[in-house]
Amino acid sequence: MLPTVPVAPKHVDDYAEAAGGEAVDRLREAAKPLQGARFLQVNSTAFGGGVAELLHTHVPLLQDLGIEATWALIEGDEAFFALTKGIHNALQGAPLDWGPDQEAAYWERIRANAELLAELADPFDFVLIHDPQPVGLILALDELGARGGKWMWRCHIDLSSPNPTVWAFFEPIVNRYDAVIFTMEDYRQPGVVGPHVAFIPPSIDPLSPKNAPLAPETVRETLIRYGIDPDRPLMTQVSRFDPWKDPIGVIDAFFLARMEIPDLQLLIAGSMAHDDPEGMRFLDLTEARRDGHPDVHLLTDLQGVGNLEINAFQRGSTVVVQKSLREGFGLVVTEAMWKGKAVVAGNVGGIRLQVVDGETGYLVSSIEDCAARVVELIRDPERRERMGLAARERVRERFLSLREIEDHLRLMASLG
Repeated sequence: MLPTVPVAPKHVDDYAEAAGGEAVDRLREAAKPLQGARFLQVNSTAFGGGVAELLHTHVPLLQDLGIEATWALIEGDEAFFALTKGIHNALQGAPLDWGPDQEAAYWERIRANAELLAELADPFDFVLIHDPQPVGLILALDELGARGGKWMWRCHIDLSSPNPTVWAFFEPIVNRYDAVIFTMEDYRQPGVVGPHVAFIPPSIDPLSPKNAPLAPETVRETLIRYGIDPDRPLMTQVSRFDPWKDPIGVIDAFFLARMEIPDLQLLIAGSMAHDDPEGMRFLDLTEARRDGHPDVHLLTDLQGVGNLEINAFQRGSTVVVQKSLREGFGLVVTEAMWKGKAVVAGNVGGIRLQVVDGETGYLVSSIEDCAARVVELIRDPERRERMGLAARERVRERFLSLREIEDHLRLMASLG
């Protein structure tokens, strides 16, 4: 059988203080028609990415609402995940050598996973497939005559300008689904005509170790432990080491900003997910651009950086940046905003749903603009605080877990 992921229990009522009692009531109302439904969610990794973080919250909260929620992982070797990372990038517009050999390699692994999925006892009432890696399961299950229930595909990436050859392969598969979920309307391709289409932004868990309140002493001690001076200004980006996150551009922006703020420090922190084999290569490229600079810190889970450390890094930062070149949404932006930080972020994709330029942070389109906004915020503490307060409130209203789960449940109920 496909491996399933165990999750720690969570309780909806515990979120009343952070999200508000009305949000709890709305979620419980949305769950009533689905009591006892069997709901499977499938992705490619249990850690190291935004989807895994979402599921570690969504699955136990769905269980608390009386829904039989299960989380399963597709299996693959390094070659398969290298291929699917290439697919991920291609669907965001990057070039990819794609032809019969690549199609055959994809289908070989997907069909093997479909056979394992078919062994997961009785059919589920609802299945939610996350991102391109497992999207072909629906077709492979149809071939086996083993598909049951309503199937939904959740596209977490920026699909506004996909590589046309790769998208031509995936579009007919996507059209087999009962429903497709995009983060925003700009990501819907005109050829998606069969399924019901919904637009649901992602969310963060305000009670998770990455987002829960931390004592100032813990923040300070964590920075010191990793060689960062808590008494000097700190510019931080939290993200995978990935070309779309532009870590090299972040370093270049830091060097420009440091000409104005000589004691500025930079931290780039992220995790190395097992389904992202190119991550180490981009970490090496970023390390090369760092060129041994003592005030540029590159940290990953390989140095023991976990959720608590990321929480402390964001809270201890003067300015948080997310200089993405493409971004499906960018949960790290939401996380920093929830901590009351004004974020300087790339003017792309789902980041535009979060950062209101000039109100909750700044949207930028170049290294120079990024550096200038960082300098501006460091020099103006009152503006930083005002934007940070507005940022936290925007997250509370729009981007917490209960709202996203409610949106999913209402979609499921509409599918019958």
